[in-house]
Amino acid sequence: MAASPSTARAINDRLALRLLQDTGPLTATQLKTLTGLSRPTVADLVERLSESGLVHVVGESGAERRGPNAKLYGIVADRAHLAALDVRTRSVSVAVSDLLGTTLAEASAPVGDDGGTGPAVEKAVTLLERTAKEAGADRLHTVAVGAPGLIDPDTGELRDSTGLPAWHRRLVSVLQDRLPAHVLVENETNLAAVAELREGAASDREDFVLLWLGQGVGAAVVLDGRLRRGASGGAGEIGFLPVPGTSGLPSGTGCDGGFHELVCAAAVSALAVTHGLDPAGALTSGHGPFLDALARRLAVGAAAVAAVLDPGCVVLAGETGHQGGAELAARVRSALSGLSPLRTEVRATALGDAAVLRGALLRARDAAQDALFP
Repeated sequence: MAASPSTARAINDRLALRLLQDTGPLTATQLKTLTGLSRPTVADLVERLSESGLVHVVGESGAERRGPNAKLYGIVADRAHLAALDVRTRSVSVAVSDLLGTTLAEASAPVGDDGGTGPAVEKAVTLLERTAKEAGADRLHTVAVGAPGLIDPDTGELRDSTGLPAWHRRLVSVLQDRLPAHVLVENETNLAAVAELREGAASDREDFVLLWLGQGVGAAVVLDGRLRRGASGGAGEIGFLPVPGTSGLPSGTGCDGGFHELVCAAAVSALAVTHGLDPAGALTSGHGPFLDALARRLAVGAAAVAAVLDPGCVVLAGETGHQGGAELAARVRSALSGLSPLRTEVRATALGDAAVLRGALLRARDAAQDALFP
């Protein structure tokens, strides 16, 4: 069935806006070439988008030719302002951007719940409001929050999770009440995977699994270029994976005895001490025996991932993945090759600690553009 004229216009407008987002300012002739649309159709859509306040003239092309230079059209970046929050156990980081995702201001602060849930939430919200003001954002359109824990796939809410601060869940509801903005929440590991897929270590991959290795241990699954959350939002809870070499088995209320016990930050520090190293610098010391021992542990979890999903690529992220870098990734790849017949690349994060915040900003940008674009 052929699309109605209004549907066709919406499709064409969305296509043009995506091109302007991905490639930057374009002339009408360039839009015609890239979209395959006729010149009159492109002229109409440029006029519509200009009248709607989504597109404006940002300059002129520099092409050498007779006659006047062609107008360059770009997305009106300040049509909406966005914010992202990376919420950790005892800290929060904030970034504010324009509609194109260009960061305008950033800030971070320690936040603990030792003074109570209310003060912790207020400190985080105040940090966001102050950063937005510094960015010149009088009103935020969309806010994306990255936090540890499970996200309910039906409600989009952060679920109660054992061991996580109570202020995390309270923060989302306070943001929704206080701000005239659309507030989204997503698991931090999933957001890191989004950032690595779009702009980082997995930008050339359609399938990969990101292992988040820090105080907590988790994974994010990307297949066919799409983030997979699972039926209950728990895809990637690899910390609960039963593996050899632990004190027992994990339970429904704790991941002690699971993969977490082998590779969480505390376990990595303890392993460093057994090798006579200072935990603070062990991952960057280049100490071969320690890195090999850690790689063997990581390969156990990576082998389970490869056996079930065959993603072809594993990205090591979080504090351990970042500090271990390419050297640790290479050792994990070597250890993994002895455990699995499936060829699996192992890469270090390209974005480091900034991956969660960047992923949250990309998530906010996508949501805002879906709401504003035709």
